[in-house]
Amino acid sequence: MKDKLNEVKYVNELRTGTGTKSIEHDFINNLKYMQGVSLSNASRNDLYLALSYTVRDRIFNSWFTELQAFDDSASNPDFKVVGYLSAEFLPGPHLGNNLLCVGIVNSTQKALKKFGIDLNYLLEQEEEPGLGNGGLGRLASCYLDSMATLGIHAFGYGIRYEFGIFDQEINDGWQVEITDKWLRYGNPWELAKPEFTQEVSLGGHTEVYVDDKNNYRVKWIPCRVIKGIPYDTPIVGYGNKKNNYDETVESRSY
Repeated sequence: MKDKLNEVKYVNELRTGTGTKSIEHDFINNLKYMQGVSLSNASRNDLYLALSYTVRDRIFNSWFTELQAFDDSASNPDFKVVGYLSAEFLPGPHLGNNLLCVGIVNSTQKALKKFGIDLNYLLEQEEEPGLGNGGLGRLASCYLDSMATLGIHAFGYGIRYEFGIFDQEINDGWQVEITDKWLRYGNPWELAKPEFTQEVSLGGHTEVYVDDKNNYRVKWIPCRVIKGIPYDTPIVGYGNKKNNYDETVESRSY
């Protein structure tokens, strides 16, 4: 029994440990089993995703601990949770921030150096999440960061813009706006929850009628209905004290 417990502890350490050896092992495993490539034929994006999944493993380790504490406290009548609603969340790139918050910048640099990889090379690969346009979105994200660091239970609810706001280019001296395809190479920081999809009605008109009890009624007839698919993104507090949720929604017509 003791040997089995030690084996389980060893396996968990490989997936969640913060030392250089653990990060090396998990990085190669994610490169192989998540991306389906080896070091010799991996693209820059493969390397970035493998490292991001490696960091995410360590975030989820504390996330599940937090979820258990959350469930244990939910029955307390004095237990409170903050729900932050914002049309925008502008968190900025996740990889560098999460490395800092989890406290594994140095060990990650050492692990990558063994494979001849510069951490900055992978940090530059990450697309800026196209979920906000400036002050409002940045402020909302700052609140989530602060609450996570302070250990305050909170959820952020916003919109997951599939194509972001827009990118800008200058053509012949004129500003041109182009689609911001921030999800084109994948987003390793979010978890899709299609089983919780909600229908959202938009537009349309109202109709009046009289019900079977001769009461005057008005009903809304939407012009279209879209699916709201929730995506969960953990927001890590500095020092990895707590993970809050940024639950964003992607809307698709059907």
